[in-house]
Amino acid sequence: MVRKFLYLVAILTGLFVAGRLALTFWGTDLARLALVPTGGYERAAPLPPGAYAEAPMWLSRPGAANDPARFRPTGLAADPAPLGAAVFFIHPTSYINRAHWNAPLDDAEANRLAGAMARGMASAFNASPQLWAPRYRQATFGAFLTDKAARDAAIDLAYGDVRQAFAAFLAAIPADQPIVLVGHSQGGLHLKRLIRDEVAGKPLARRIVAAYVVGWPVSIAHDLPAMGLPACASAAQTGCVASWLSYAEPAEPRDTREAYRRNPALDGKAPGDSPMLCTNPLTWTIGAAAPASANRGTLVPGKAEGTGTLTPGMVPARCGPDQFLLIGPPPEMGDYVLPGNNYHVYDIPLFWANLRDNVAVRTAAWRAAGSPAR
Repeated sequence: MVRKFLYLVAILTGLFVAGRLALTFWGTDLARLALVPTGGYERAAPLPPGAYAEAPMWLSRPGAANDPARFRPTGLAADPAPLGAAVFFIHPTSYINRAHWNAPLDDAEANRLAGAMARGMASAFNASPQLWAPRYRQATFGAFLTDKAARDAAIDLAYGDVRQAFAAFLAAIPADQPIVLVGHSQGGLHLKRLIRDEVAGKPLARRIVAAYVVGWPVSIAHDLPAMGLPACASAAQTGCVASWLSYAEPAEPRDTREAYRRNPALDGKAPGDSPMLCTNPLTWTIGAAAPASANRGTLVPGKAEGTGTLTPGMVPARCGPDQFLLIGPPPEMGDYVLPGNNYHVYDIPLFWANLRDNVAVRTAAWRAAGSPAR
């Protein structure tokens, strides 16, 4: 279904969730031997009805104690008013154990790493009192490194959990509340499917403020029509999709682009040389460029776990001719910059403050119009 692109993204995500892996020294073949589960697929039933009514099924939700997504970095000013939209955030891969094809919901290490991701990524949306991020039986890292049939089964099981969590989210929020959708990496893959299955052509589409599908490619020709939402072309547009994949320069994204070319999109067709969506998160237009002075704050991780500082003016952004987001010379963000100057794991932190501000702008525009402004 998704083949080689999954191989690359799995390696990238795995480096974030487990710095022990160094792609510089580990080839894909060795990673397969080390991380692909050797046992047969353990077929699992869907979660029981009402599973997501239980608080432990959520990484983040209103009223949760010790909610990692409520992290506020040093340098963040108080928000002028609570965000009026509800946010549904799907976290990237945090399970690399080869013991199972899908993460057990009670795996302590996977949950700890998912919490770290929520601090760095979902926190950009915590101006909303209604920020929801489900735990789900995510496909293990190694599932993305193989062509075994178990791979697709593992991804489908994870998606089934996300879809069930989304139904619980909808039931828990007011029926007329606008909605922001966010997914990164594996979360972005699930979000594309979720929009196709639950939003496209349905009344719910009118409640979508925006969908941020980050760290996973979105084909303009082969994904967006199936999602039923246009690409975001301005900062205040609503009911639209934004997406980017970040590289410092000189960038070497050839393998990622080749994988995108060959693997089926939501319509079942390979995108080939058709453009993928590149939203510039400093201008919120397609294929644009902006100087570092337009960057209102990059979330730079602190040396101590759970700390970070907003640094304005740190990186520029421009969409390159191959639709990757280029951020100039490599900025110092920590230990998880990937070969080829790939800043995949920092896609959201690089533009943390601009993203936070943009959600507020789009939500205000949605409320002013009473529905998506396209």
